[in-house]
Amino acid sequence: MTLPTGTVTFLFTDIENSTRLWDEYPLAMKSALGRHDKILQETVTTHKGYVVKTTGDGLFAVFQASDIA
Repeated sequence: MTLPTGTVTFLFTDIENSTRLWDEYPLAMKSALGRHDKILQETVTTHKGYVVKTTGDGLFAVFQASDIA
């Protein structure tokens, strides 16, 4: 994997209150986190980004440039 260089855009995600949700709904969270990870991976890839690292309930991705106008 060759990461972009120069001016790049970073994306950091985190599921708010995930510790509490894991404590209260462990089975649902396992399923939800799997779906979360799949959706984010597909979205990052679709937009020509790279997942640098996953962090339990979060993700760090990088893109060459932002498409936001």
